Amino acid sequence: MVVLAASIINKSGKVLVSRQFVDMSRIRIEGYLAAFPKLVGTGKQHTYIETENVRYVYQPIESLYLLLVTNKQSNILEDLETLRLLSRLVPEYSYSLDEEGIGRTAFEILFAFDEVISLGHKENVTVAQVKQYCEMESHEERLHKLVLQSKINETKDLMKRKASEIDKSKIEKNRGERGGFMSLQSMGSGRIDTGFGSDNSISSTNGGFGSGSGFGLSTEVDSFSSKSKGRPAASASAPPKGLGMKLGKTQKTNQFLESLKAEGEVIVEDVRPTIGQSKAAALPPSDPVTLTVEEKLNVTLKQDGGIGNFDLQGTLSLQILDQDHGFIQVQIETGGNPGIIFKTHPNINKELFSGDNMLGLKDPNRPFPTGQTGDGVPLLKWRMQTGNESLVPLSINCWPSVSGNETYVNLEYEASPIFELQNVVISIPLPALRDAPRVQQIDGNGGNEHFIDSNCRYDSRKSILEWSIVLIDNSNRSGSMEFVIPAVDTSQLFPISVQFTSTSTFSDLKVVNILPLRGGNPPKFSQRTLLATENYQVV
Repeated sequence: MVVLAASIINKSGKVLVSRQFVDMSRIRIEGYLAAFPKLVGTGKQHTYIETENVRYVYQPIESLYLLLVTNKQSNILEDLETLRLLSRLVPEYSYSLDEEGIGRTAFEILFAFDEVISLGHKENVTVAQVKQYCEMESHEERLHKLVLQSKINETKDLMKRKASEIDKSKIEKNRGERGGFMSLQSMGSGRIDTGFGSDNSISSTNGGFGSGSGFGLSTEVDSFSSKSKGRPAASASAPPKGLGMKLGKTQKTNQFLESLKAEGEVIVEDVRPTIGQSKAAALPPSDPVTLTVEEKLNVTLKQDGGIGNFDLQGTLSLQILDQDHGFIQVQIETGGNPGIIFKTHPNINKELFSGDNMLGLKDPNRPFPTGQTGDGVPLLKWRMQTGNESLVPLSINCWPSVSGNETYVNLEYEASPIFELQNVVISIPLPALRDAPRVQQIDGNGGNEHFIDSNCRYDSRKSILEWSIVLIDNSNRSGSMEFVIPAVDTSQLFPISVQFTSTSTFSDLKVVNILPLRGGNPPKFSQRTLLATENYQVV
């Protein structure tokens, strides 16, 4: 009482798909299938044919036959139920019930047959269960593909940055070859006369001096004004037409930079820092002791709701400028979050930390290292993993809908009241578009049909729409945006990447006091706190 084979053949007997469920030779099953079209009569209402050895149970599906070959002892009622189930499965995997459609999805149909019939006997399954078993969707596989795609995107971004740097260096080189730079500084006035084919000559009056190079260059420079402060002004007479040098960017260079900007590249202008800026950059930190609290957030949100991954890693680092302040202990306090697990550095006294929330070295005669670059020496690390969606600082909901030849995408964010988020950037991947997306509405303000809003930028090279929000606080805990693109597969709009920073942290760790171990007044200290995203996505 078994099904020998399940097959799909055409009216002439050509086998399109056949699956055997018992041990039998290929020649034998081909013989059975080749004999079937000759046995089918016209005008008959029944859907089975019996021969001396086997029974054919079949059902026409358009121009094809769905056929079960069974032995004569098989239960025909059970075989008819199996046939009906298979007839419902075939259209689920082959959208065109012809030879071409069956050939393209032959393996999917065979896998579905295997889920229905096992060793010739029907399994107690439904169409929905068969489809679920055949999909074999793996969450780990999706995460692996996301990580792999993220690495590919990072490599592409690095390649584009390198190419942009090479182009900029070429521009600077061409600028240096085409134009010259002249610097004059005098108390009176200077004159430079350089003739073609003659020796360079410098003539000055009133003790001034000048320098320059070129062919047929004649430049008059007036004396600097002694009244101007910090930035002396100089006025120069216009050189003869066609003989002077034009300083600055050439028209060709401007056109090239404008074309790069139009394609989405960020062009960094060559701005010389002022004296005040250079002094401020050169100054070391004012406080002798600096402690940095930094937390990095890795979150994966699901587009249909829920949280796939939440991983928080934090570090407390110590930076000491002077070795005299190295003999100290750091007293801290935390917010009492029960989900956070702390781990001290191997050289830190663990008993002192667990009992008094004090960070000090095991050997009190040793100072903390000084002169560390970056954020300093890590003293304490912590980690938190959770599946509680209410702890997510920023939730993103994306509602794409296809209407005709267009796709309307509604994007909505909702921020937790615990954090104030700065420099928020929500990046939505888009398929390759000929024109920029039409932003219809953003944060409740009507947008222009052909204009990207000032805080919404479309990068045509990366094909990404970026929604930037400078600050999210109590005044804008939620917001929405709607844009329109041509009709696409909505799965191409994911994963959505999110970046932000905050001065509040999950650990709420604070430095209470610095205790000197060798007496004296405690040194001044400062604390820097930062929460930043490392990999925050909606998949």
